[in-house]
Parts: sequence; C-alpha cells; structure tokens
Amino acid sequence: MKALVLTESGKIELKEVSKPELSVGTALVKIKATGLNRRDDWIREGKYPNIKFGGILGSDGAGVVESAFNEEDQTWVGKEVVINPNIDWGTDLESQSTKYTILGMPVNGTFAEYVLVPVHRLHHKPFHLDFLQAAALPLGGLTAFRALFRKGGLRAGQNVLISGFGGGVAQFAFLFAKAAGANVYVTSGSDEKIEKALKLGAKGAYNYKKQANFDDLWKTKGGFDLVIDSAGGDQLNNFIKVLRPQGKIVFYGATNGLPAKIDLYRMFWNQLSLIGTTMGNDHEFDEMISFVGKHQIRPIVDSIRPFSKIAESFVDITKSNRVGKIVFQV
Repeated sequence: MKALVLTESGKIELKEVSKPELSVGTALVKIKATGLNRRDDWIREGKYPNIKFGGILGSDGAGVVESAFNEEDQTWVGKEVVINPNIDWGTDLESQSTKYTILGMPVNGTFAEYVLVPVHRLHHKPFHLDFLQAAALPLGGLTAFRALFRKGGLRAGQNVLISGFGGGVAQFAFLFAKAAGANVYVTSGSDEKIEKALKLGAKGAYNYKKQANFDDLWKTKGGFDLVIDSAGGDQLNNFIKVLRPQGKIVFYGATNGLPAKIDLYRMFWNQLSLIGTTMGNDHEFDEMISFVGKHQIRPIVDSIRPFSKIAESFVDITKSNRVGKIVFQV
C-alpha cells in the first residue's frame, strides 16, 4: 500500500509499504480521506517527542472498516467510520496520562491507504458528512470542543472571541461556539478571512494588521466572557483588557512565544482565568461527534487534493491565506 513515511529528520516520502495485519482487538480501515495538521509538519521538522523514522504520519482519517480480528467486532465490517486518534489518555478526564500519545507518531497513522487501529477507536461517521469533511474533524474538532466547553465553560448568549480565524482549531471553535448560541467574534490579519467569518455569522471582526486600538474597539461590544487563542505572546494582554469580570482565556498553543509580561493586576482584580488545554479525552471525542451530528456542522475545507500530492502539500500548512483544513482523497 502507499503511505507517507518519515524517512529522516526533515524528509518525508510517499512510498510502498506492507499492508498492516490484524491482531486481537483491532480493525483494518480502508482510508477514504485524511487531513493535514500542523502537528504533522512539526513531526517532519523534528519538533515533536518520540519521533520514529520509518513511521507513517497522519492523525486525521475517515474510511470504511475492511476487516476486524475478533468475532464480536464483525458488525463493524463495511461501516463508514471516523477514527479517534487518542492513545492512552488515561482515566482522569481533566488531564492526559504520562503514556498519552496521538495516532501518527510513534504509532503508524492515517497517511496511508490502510490503517490498523483498536476497535474502540472507531466511531460512526456523522451521516451528514462526506469522507472528506469527516476526515477534517478529529484533532481540530476535539481540541476546539474541549477548549470551549470543558475548559471555557461556554454557555449560550456569552460573548466569545476566537483569535486567528482560519486555522484548523480556530474554525472549529468558531463553528461550535456559534452552534451553541454564543455571540462569536474573530481576529485575523486577513481581510479575506474576516469577510469569510462575517458571512458565516460572526458578530464582528478585528484585523490586527490594520487596526491599532484593539481594546477601544472591543469595549464597545460589552467585553468578552471567553477568548480562545493559539498564539500566546504579548497579545494576551490585549485579551485581558477586554475580558468581562470572571472571564477566561483558554489557549492551546503559543506560536507567538511567551509574553514579555502579563497584566496580573487586572487579572486578579477582575477574577480572570488563563487556562491551558490540549486535545481532549475519549468522552469528549464522543460528545464532539454527537454535537457535530446534532447541529449538522460541516467543517470548513480549504482545499481537496489527491493523496499523491500529500508530501508536497506540507509547505501550505502555514500559509496565511488558508481557511480551514487541507484534506486528501485517498
């Protein structure tokens, strides 16, 4: 079968490898579509723990179960599924275990024609989604769902700010918050992305490359109950200024690095919270899939590409003009 393999640090290759063989408790899934994440590029660059050369990348995937080892699991054969990429989250719903990993490194992942996974990783594909849309869900959807609901405590009617609209997690946070009945606002450095968000129902938007007075602009909206952020850096202090009392900043990344300082005075006086999060537990994955089905949410897909173009597509994962997920038809 064809699979995208990490051959050495910085190098990936689409090559012919052996088809996985069934073992106790597993199912073989014929991948129909898979999605690209920043995590995949960080692994390629050697910026991730437990990297194994010769391993198959990819954490997002949807397909059809071709076979299952155990007799009691034969009902899965022929079913259309999306794969939960969590491995060994553990029993504590609040934080992952020390054994926690994610499908796609060091365990072989979804950038292949077939993937072998434990049966308990399978979930029925939401009926309203095609394989390409479903393949966009796992990592981004789960991270956004946990950030909004478990960590952020999102409720209908609250004011929510999603920073960096257009990225994989940010687009899901936007779609989920809107479906939950929140008033959703976004930031972006792109007028095109802002226009897209407004068309999708954003209440307002801020272009951080063009508009200077961030706090004055957002104070007119009454302040925010929740900010979802992936960048960190000095913009955290802008968010602190526009939070309502008891407001929360939930962040799942720090692409802008550490802030030079944090406005602790305003934080303690206004009873604010700065909360870190990553991925989500298996229970939240179940809830996320159900939420997507209940609200008929369709992921934003930036582009659909043939699987043969996957290696050369890694250069596009960080491009600023991208809105939504890059997905591949296998």
